[in-house]
Amino acid sequence: MDKKLRRKITIISVFIFILFLIILSKLFYMQLINTKASVKKLDKLSTKIVYEDAKPRGRIYDRNYNVIVDNVGVNKIVYKKKNGVTIKDEIKIAYDLANNISVNLTKYNDNILKEFWIANNEKKADNKITKDEYELYKRRKLKASMLKELKLKRITKKDLQNYGDIDKKAAYIYYLMNNGYSYDEKTIKEEITDDEYSYVVENQDKLTGTFLKTTWKRIYPYGDVLGQILGNVSSSTQGIPKEEASSYLKKGYSLNDRVGLSYLEYQYEDVLKGTKDKYEIKNGKKRLISKGKRGDDIVLSIDINLQKELENILKEELINAKKEANTEVYDHSSVVITDPKTGGVLAMSSKQIVQSGNEYKINDYTTSLLTSSNPPGSVVKGASMLVGYKTGKLKFGDVFYDKCIKFKNTPKKCSWSNNLGSLNDITALKFSSNSYQFQLALKIAGVNYHYNMPIKIDSTAIDTYKQVFKSLGLGELSKIDLPKETKGYIGKKSNAGLLLNYVIGQYDSYTIFQISSYLNTVINNGNRLKLSLLKEIRESTNDETIGKIKKEYKPITLNKVDIDSIYFERVKLGFKGVMEGYLGKGYMGNAPSPAGKTGTSETFYDSDGDGIVDKETYSKSFMGYAPFDNPVMSIVVISPHIRLKKQNSEYASNVNKRITSRISNIFFENYK
Repeated sequence: MDKKLRRKITIISVFIFILFLIILSKLFYMQLINTKASVKKLDKLSTKIVYEDAKPRGRIYDRNYNVIVDNVGVNKIVYKKKNGVTIKDEIKIAYDLANNISVNLTKYNDNILKEFWIANNEKKADNKITKDEYELYKRRKLKASMLKELKLKRITKKDLQNYGDIDKKAAYIYYLMNNGYSYDEKTIKEEITDDEYSYVVENQDKLTGTFLKTTWKRIYPYGDVLGQILGNVSSSTQGIPKEEASSYLKKGYSLNDRVGLSYLEYQYEDVLKGTKDKYEIKNGKKRLISKGKRGDDIVLSIDINLQKELENILKEELINAKKEANTEVYDHSSVVITDPKTGGVLAMSSKQIVQSGNEYKINDYTTSLLTSSNPPGSVVKGASMLVGYKTGKLKFGDVFYDKCIKFKNTPKKCSWSNNLGSLNDITALKFSSNSYQFQLALKIAGVNYHYNMPIKIDSTAIDTYKQVFKSLGLGELSKIDLPKETKGYIGKKSNAGLLLNYVIGQYDSYTIFQISSYLNTVINNGNRLKLSLLKEIRESTNDETIGKIKKEYKPITLNKVDIDSIYFERVKLGFKGVMEGYLGKGYMGNAPSPAGKTGTSETFYDSDGDGIVDKETYSKSFMGYAPFDNPVMSIVVISPHIRLKKQNSEYASNVNKRITSRISNIFFENYK
C-alpha cells in the first residue's frame, strides 16, 4: 500500500472516529444529562387536551332583575367517530337513526344527498372522473377538492332517482355525523323525545359512537315580549355561521359551538357565552384541568312590565286605527321610551298590522327601529331654531309674520294654517309655523326675500343646518348596543326648495333612535348621550341568585353641541308651549308638566310592491318628555303613512296621541 493511500485511510478513520465521538456525546447528553427534558417532550407528545361542551349562556334580566331569558336542560343525541368505524358502518348508523328519530330537514339540500350518493357508490363516483383528470391530479395540477366538485357536478337525476324520503333523512344524518372536524362531537338532534332517548339507550351496540348528552336551550318567561331584540342562539347542529367561522375559530371556538346569532345575543356574545370543562388525557386517563362555568349575566335598562304594556297598547291601537278612515296603507307604529339622563332604553317596540277581510294579524316589527327611516316632519323645528341661534340670525323674541313663501316658477310654500299671524321664536314652535322656519332659513342663506323672486342658493346654507343637526344626533348613529343600525337617508342635493324642505323635516330621513337621541340632546342642553340597553354585567352563579356586579354602565357622551345652554332652554320653552296648546294637548295624558313636539310629513308609498311609489301619504311623529324641569322619561312615536293624501276626507287618525297618552299614564302611575 503506497503512502498516499495510507494517508487517505488515516484521515477517513480519524474523521469517522471524531464523528463517532460526537454521536456518543449526544447520546450521553440525551440519556443521562437531558433525561428530564426528553421525558417532558415525550410526555407532551403523548398528552392531549380536550374540551367538553360549553356551559349554558348567561341569563338576561330587566332593570328590576326580572329574568327575561334563562336556560333549561334538554337531552340530545351526539355522534363521535370511533377508531375502526368505516363509511359503510356510518351509513348503516345513519339509516338506523333515520328510521327511529325525527329530524328537522330545513337545512337539507341536494348537495347533501349527492355526497351521500358518493359515500354509497365509491366506484361509480370515481368513474365520473376521466383518466386525463386523474393524471392532472397525480401531477398536482388538480386538487382533491376539485375532483370532488367534479363528481358532485356530474351526478345526475337518474343517479338519485331511487332515493326516497328515508334516504334523504339518512343523508342528512350522515352529513351531521361528518360535518366539521373528525375529533369534534357532532350533534344529531337536540330536544329529543322520551322514545328517541330510549331507542338510543337500548341500541348502543349497533349505534357505535352514538350517545346521549345533556345540553340546554333558551327559555323566555315573558313569552314573545321584546322577542326580536333579545335575539337567537344557534343550535349544536347549526354551530358557528360559515361566514363568521374564521373570526370565531381565532377566538378558540369549535365549529359546532353555539353562538348568539342576532341582536342582544349576538351583541353580548363575549359576555353571555359559557366556558368549557378542560381535560387532559394522558396514558388513557382523563383529568380535569379547569372547570367550565355558565356565562355572565346582563341586566338591561328595559323595564319588562312597561315593555309588556307598550306592546299590548300598540296591538290594540293598531287595530283601532285600521278601522278608521283613510288608513288603507297604514301598517305600523313604532315607539321608543328612554331615560334621558342616561340614554338607557326603558321600552321599545314596533308592531305591524296585516288585514285580511275583517281579520287582523299583528307582527313584531321591532328590528325596523334600527333600519327603517322616515322624514320626521316638524319635530325637527327645535333643531332648526338652534341653527338660527348658533349663527346669530335669530335672537330671543324675534317676530316674523306667518306668510306663504313664493319663488318664481315654483308653488307656494305655506304653514298648515293661514291664520297664525305674528309669531316669536317661542310661539313659532308652539303653533308649528313652517313660514317662520322658511324666513329664518333665508336669513341664514343671506337672501333678501321678496314675493315671487327668482332664487338660487348655494349649498353652504343647508350644510350649516346639517352640521348642527348631526351634532344633535339627526343623521348620525345613536350608537345603541345593537347590530345593523343605519343612518337613514341623507340627501346630497341642494337648492332653495330643498333647503326650505329640510328645515321643516321634509328632506332627510331619520330612524326613531336618531330622533330619540336628538330629543335627549335637547333635554340635556347639548350633551349627546349614547343610547344603550345595558345597565349592568353580573357574575354568573351556580343557583338562581344574581351575582356580583362586574361592570356598571355609565352614561357615555358622544359629543357636546357647540351651542350655549340658554338656547336649549329657550327651545324647551317652545316645546312646553306645544303641550299647553291645542297641537300637543293630551299627547302625554296625565304626565306632570310635559313638553314635546308634534310632526307631520308628506311621504310616498309603494302600494303594490313593484319598487315604484304610487301613493302620496302623510306620516305622523311625536316626541315628548316629562316632567319639564326634571325629566325622567322621553318618548318618541312614529306612524308612517297614517293617511292618504287627496282623499275626499281629510281625517287623520289620532293613533299617536292615543298610544303616547296611554303609555305615559301607565308610566307615571307605576314605573317612574
